Amino acid sequence: MSTAPPPAGHEESYVVGVDYGTLSGRALVVRVSDGAELGTAVTAYPHAVLEDALPDGHPLPPDWALQVPEDYRHVLRTAVPAALAEAGVDPARVVGIATDFTACTMVPTLADGTPLCEVPGLEGRPHAYVKLWKHHAAQPQADRINRLAAERGEAWLPRYGGLISSEWEFAKGLQLFEEDPELYDRTEHWVEAADWIVWQLCGSYVRNACTAGYKGIYQDGAYPTPDFLGALAPGFEGFVADKVEHPIGELGARAGGLSAAAAAWTGLPEGIAVAVGNVDAHVTAPAAQATEPGQMVAIMGTSTCHVMNADVLREVPGMCGVVDGGIVAGRYGYEAGQSGVGDIFGWFVEHNVPASYAEAARAAGESVHELLTRLASAQQVGEHGLVALDWHSGNRSVLVDHELSGTIVGLTLGTRPEDVYRALLEATAFGTRVIVETFRDAGVPVEELVVAGGLARNHLLMQVYADVLRLPLSVIGSQQGPALGSAIHAAVAAGAYTDVTAAAAEMGRVDRAAFVPDEAASERYDRLFAEYVALHDHFGRESGAMRRLRALRREARSVVLGATEPPAAAATTGPARSLEGARA
Repeated sequence: MSTAPPPAGHEESYVVGVDYGTLSGRALVVRVSDGAELGTAVTAYPHAVLEDALPDGHPLPPDWALQVPEDYRHVLRTAVPAALAEAGVDPARVVGIATDFTACTMVPTLADGTPLCEVPGLEGRPHAYVKLWKHHAAQPQADRINRLAAERGEAWLPRYGGLISSEWEFAKGLQLFEEDPELYDRTEHWVEAADWIVWQLCGSYVRNACTAGYKGIYQDGAYPTPDFLGALAPGFEGFVADKVEHPIGELGARAGGLSAAAAAWTGLPEGIAVAVGNVDAHVTAPAAQATEPGQMVAIMGTSTCHVMNADVLREVPGMCGVVDGGIVAGRYGYEAGQSGVGDIFGWFVEHNVPASYAEAARAAGESVHELLTRLASAQQVGEHGLVALDWHSGNRSVLVDHELSGTIVGLTLGTRPEDVYRALLEATAFGTRVIVETFRDAGVPVEELVVAGGLARNHLLMQVYADVLRLPLSVIGSQQGPALGSAIHAAVAAGAYTDVTAAAAEMGRVDRAAFVPDEAASERYDRLFAEYVALHDHFGRESGAMRRLRALRREARSVVLGATEPPAAAATTGPARSLEGARA
């Protein structure tokens, strides 16, 4: 953290950025004049991610991922005061606060913003909780949305690469409607968590333009029509008007002033600017000074989100969306992503590495990840004889199918953990190359990859990406990219800068071309990538094996949970509404 004092005779002002991730929230205190990061603190969510059961032990079906909204308030009460204390700044000098969130993360609420899971008597109802971005149990609903939209030639579908994700607002909302109609009827607002936390801070509910466009199918000033929604499921035609539609705020705008309650939580002055909400990936682009066309930002953590600006509007197959002003005003913002990256590496280390490796790592004073990275770094490209598909959490781009799963080809009795670990690192790079080449083929050139997130510290992984992509790799000059990006938006909301681009020029930072491609390695990776593409197209476009295996898993799991039918399978056959999925 920088502790340089302000120039003599000059009173500095400060802003706070709060980044809500998958497992924790981070607060960052930043100096407005130059973006210096003065204090930070992280609070883990007490309930983490609910994937197997609710807090009361109620079991959850496969592919669910829920959270407890009180955990988000807990971050404001703990991380913000701790960051202020570390920064050592006078809270009275803080002029604004902004937040970013994982997306699409949905909160069903009453009219006053109370989450349904906080309503007495609803604590044991799964659909009353926050549906985290990686809640993939709405895949059957997404499939139906996509089929109907394609059949009807809906104009908005190409803006999302031809496919709507199970992670997004409408698929999750349709799942709620069909599986727990009582809770659907009690839901008065279907709220992105990015907007809900701003509502908690300032008492005003403002939908942000980013999630409305990318996750809420809001294009050219309109949502999908009631006619379309009613064709999906009778009774669903009022979803937009009754649950979703609300005034939309521009990114970097002021949503309101900090309420007295939130001032007491955070220790910040009442009335300071609260910026319109945003998404963790999209706020990171200004923090990395990557707002020009051709600069793709990869925010790499448990998953990876790819965002970039362009001066042209193109329909990119499998992209997560293109939104006018979705990242910065005046340019088209594009988004793509990979559902599993760091999660995959973590899964492998936790479940597939023998105890002897853990012992060796301890002896060397390393983590298991560091040991495997060191061993894998000694290999030549292709030495392990493996190629993997990075679909352990499904495929977000460009196939948009969360029924797909991970695969490793080439295993032998001589395969070692470091071989598989390197193959998984490479698989995520190959997945990014598919995305980059798809953008280029659609007429949206990618000339530089800017990496943000904790995985940027793995130099082997970064060099693999540079070699696989044949692109210079720049690295954001902050370990808190989303939080810094939020702080930049807070400065704009407070009036310290005219717009986000101007603020980014002063407050953002990046190490340009930190990694450059090695031609010999790139040539060998071209051959491995060809094998990846062959597997990608076979399992992702031709064979239904992965989907059939997931269906068998659901059937078996439903027996274990005592359900009368597979929770997701029931939704694939039509619009019938049942409570069974919620009780499973």
